[in-house]
Amino acid sequence: MFPTGLPSPNPPPRPTQEARPAASDVKHDSSITASKKRRINSGTEREDLIDSISSSPKSLNSPTSQHIQKKLRFEDSVDFIGLDVKMTEETASCSNKSKNVFLPGGVGHHANGLTKTAGSNTFSNSKPGAAKKLVIKNFKDKPKLPENYTHETWQKLKEAVEAIQNSTSIKYNLEELYQAVENLCSHKISAKLYKQLRAVYALDSVLFLKKIDKCWQDHCRQMIMIRSIFLFLDRTYVLQNSMLPSIWDMGLELFRFYIISDLKVQSKTIDGILLLIERERSGEAIDRCLLRSLLSMLSDLQIYQDSFEQRFLEETNRLYAAEGQRLMQEREVPEYLYHVNKRLEEEADRVITYLDQSTQKPLIATVEKQLLGEHLAATLQKGLTHLLDENRIEDLSLLYQLFSRVRGGVQVLLQQWIEYIKVFGSTIVINPEKDKTMVQELLDFKDKVDHIIDICFMKNEKFVNAMKEAFETFINKRPNKPAELIAKHVDSKLRAGNKEATDEELEKMLDKIMIIFRFIYGKDVFEAFYKKDLAKRLLVGKSASVDAEKSMLSKLKHECGAAFTSKLEGMFKDMELSKDIMMQFKQNIPGNIELTVNILTMGYWPTYVPMEVHLPAEMVRLQEIFKTFYLGKHSGRKLQWQSTLGHCVLRAEFKEGRKELQVSLFQTLVLLMFNEGEEFSLDEIKLATGIEDSELRRTLQSLACGKARVVTKVPKSKDIEDGDKFSCNDDFKHKLFRIKINQIQMKETVEEQASTTERVYQDRQYQIDAAIVRIMKMRKTLTHNLLVSEVYNQLKFPVKPADLKKRIESLIDRDYMERDKENPNQYNYVA
Repeated sequence: MFPTGLPSPNPPPRPTQEARPAASDVKHDSSITASKKRRINSGTEREDLIDSISSSPKSLNSPTSQHIQKKLRFEDSVDFIGLDVKMTEETASCSNKSKNVFLPGGVGHHANGLTKTAGSNTFSNSKPGAAKKLVIKNFKDKPKLPENYTHETWQKLKEAVEAIQNSTSIKYNLEELYQAVENLCSHKISAKLYKQLRAVYALDSVLFLKKIDKCWQDHCRQMIMIRSIFLFLDRTYVLQNSMLPSIWDMGLELFRFYIISDLKVQSKTIDGILLLIERERSGEAIDRCLLRSLLSMLSDLQIYQDSFEQRFLEETNRLYAAEGQRLMQEREVPEYLYHVNKRLEEEADRVITYLDQSTQKPLIATVEKQLLGEHLAATLQKGLTHLLDENRIEDLSLLYQLFSRVRGGVQVLLQQWIEYIKVFGSTIVINPEKDKTMVQELLDFKDKVDHIIDICFMKNEKFVNAMKEAFETFINKRPNKPAELIAKHVDSKLRAGNKEATDEELEKMLDKIMIIFRFIYGKDVFEAFYKKDLAKRLLVGKSASVDAEKSMLSKLKHECGAAFTSKLEGMFKDMELSKDIMMQFKQNIPGNIELTVNILTMGYWPTYVPMEVHLPAEMVRLQEIFKTFYLGKHSGRKLQWQSTLGHCVLRAEFKEGRKELQVSLFQTLVLLMFNEGEEFSLDEIKLATGIEDSELRRTLQSLACGKARVVTKVPKSKDIEDGDKFSCNDDFKHKLFRIKINQIQMKETVEEQASTTERVYQDRQYQIDAAIVRIMKMRKTLTHNLLVSEVYNQLKFPVKPADLKKRIESLIDRDYMERDKENPNQYNYVA
């Protein structure tokens, strides 16, 4: 070889391929000496490298590797690598014929397309007189690797190494991979490539686990066979020596000692198992059979708890602590609850599939603590009100189920449940604008919470009792009004005009109302308004059903006792006795007298203010006839006529024809005046009838301004003013023959409402006085605090301490009791 690196004019002939020794005859030396680390320029050195490759393992003796060997030998026949070739047409044509001037992979290039530079040399024709010359010059610039070539090439090499490790097919050509390594090394990437190869050559976690599992499975199979051979030894000598482990246990002990006890092996095994579980928790599909086999191995080797379980629970705690904090910020409560439930199901499935059963309790407890226990209050504050407002039954059921799993969870939910009921219920009761719909809203709200308790809270008795306490608290924040409105609601349901429900539905509705009734303190207020409305229903014949009325009475009696309903029952008795008396009256009085009188016992019925009016002579005559009849049978009694409760049926002639008007006694007196004249003023009507001014105005309004206007008013307006003129409406028309004109008459006025409330207040004073006297008479001497405490226990309605103190002072003034002279805070009963 010339120093310039060019071939000699007469190069020595290369040995043919057939003359080379076979690969099996050549000694293999996998290392390349320091003298060979330089770029191989001479043909002899190339032959040595080729022989070294030929003697490598069988994987390189494939047709592909043989092709590489041939290619390397073939390229080595000409030392033109890295030279830029310029030649004449004659030389080029000669090059096709001469094997000594062949440039593989294109002129001056390797097969992979990369170029190498060499020193500048000129190669000319040695023959004398040659006309043309072949000139070879150096590359002007050093060639560079394509962009991303290093990364993409390493990925191919990495895949190939992993395929070899996994005993799977290699996707790439071995010649291509070999050339890629040469290219990277030629560009000074050898050190990096070596580090990358070392890193990937170490088995990855999954592959390592498979190797460990195969080793374990092989060991178990071997131990089964070995034990079967030495079974007699195991059942005699080993069994008789209690200090010796069985042959099977001996095998486990040896496997544990020589393999698993190695810290690096054990650490990598546990790390790999934890990595697979982490991947599965992230949603990846993993080899569960591999996990089950390895964890079973740890259990058999009795290192499951010490080596795996503790670390597994720590990782689980860390994972779900971070996840809980993150998701509580990102997700709404229903979505978060379903995620928690899903996680719990996943962990339970892991226990069934590959974890040891002993891990279940601490594992589930860890998940519950981090995803639920740490966020109980935050979850409820963020979403409970929304779930309850929208009646999200499924979400509430899941909430209760999950909170039941955590210590203290149900108690926290219970407190929030009570608070929600109080707040929501207070918005119904406190707002006066909702008075018209208060009772119905309370009934609907009660149905809603009952349904939630039954379906979502599994009929938990604590939630039932808490609901009752909460209802009792908010419904009494507004004293007396709820009791009054409940009584009016019952009245609306028991009136004859109520066509909304069947008898069965009405009965269920009354049961629901009674539940609300139980929560109110002012039951005496309910009694007062209920009695007043019942009287109107009975006297005017407006009751929907006698059976429904008696059913409601029975419910009140069962709830409050016989004393509460005694007066109400007396009202029904009066109505029944009145029917018997009227039958006797009509049998004993000759003629056809259209008169019905109800005899009311004054103590049973509401108190009515007597009002003297000017009755027509015919009515006065009928009253005297009945009075004579009744006192003749019941001497010593006194009859007091209540004109405000009377009603009549009048026959009237209009242009359209005859009609019957069902009206009150006051309306009757006004209408009868038009038999005597055409038009009357307000003052004239007042003077003729004797009706009190406010009652008269209300009566005229019902006749002239209501739906059935049998009277005409001038001027036209909705209110009755001084100076208005009234006349009979001869043009009155109506599709019905009998017409009721008593709606306004039946409507309760503000004065009546205030009067009823005042009567309740007075009755309460009497009850307080009676309770104090009863207690003092029995105890003789009591301190102020003890007396107040006992009075509260006896009363069925709320009393303010200041009002109670006033009643005590009143009794002292009336000499029922006195203060002790030595102790002013003590009272003595005065006999």
